[in-house]
Amino acid sequence: MLRNILLLVCSIVLFIIGMIVYGIILNIRNVPLSEAMHELDIIKLQKISIVVERKSYKLHLYSDTLLVKSYRAVFGRNNNVKKLRNDFSTPIGNYKVVSISDSTEFYKYFKLNYPNKLDVGEALKNSEITKPEFDVFVGAIKKGKYGIDNEFIGIQGLGEYDFIFKNLPFVFNWTNGSIAISNDAIDELTKFIKVGTPVIIKN
Repeated sequence: MLRNILLLVCSIVLFIIGMIVYGIILNIRNVPLSEAMHELDIIKLQKISIVVERKSYKLHLYSDTLLVKSYRAVFGRNNNVKKLRNDFSTPIGNYKVVSISDSTEFYKYFKLNYPNKLDVGEALKNSEITKPEFDVFVGAIKKGKYGIDNEFIGIQGLGEYDFIFKNLPFVFNWTNGSIAISNDAIDELTKFIKVGTPVIIKN
């Protein structure tokens, strides 16, 4: 009995180690942003924007209309379209970075202006919020305040579990609705992303 338990535990451990090693091998092909820019003969990024594609689990960095580099990304644990509150889904729409923080549990964080007027207008239309709630949201948006009940949406790192999560060879959505990329990836983006950078999130 004990032998069978030990064999099962060892098999699980070996399987997990094997997955991480495979993920590391896949990540070896990852080209640094500086090299990607060199290959495209770009000295400086201009009119920077971020395009996120939920279906392909990618975050793309653009210089004007030129795709410079793509990063692997994961999203909210619920794959449905976000309906404003506490549904652990990643929203779809046009946003912008409103603040940048490097002191969060997820390493670094680019906060987005979610919900924006379009989001709360859609929520009112679909009876997900009342007219008084709509007025409160719009008032907060006018003051530059975003987030709902201390729930914010943004682009974040993986934090202390970066080594494990970035090397998983499969997709595992786990966030509250934010877009998570590796700590290395968010370090690269931090050099170029500023407050006001547009972020388009597609399905």
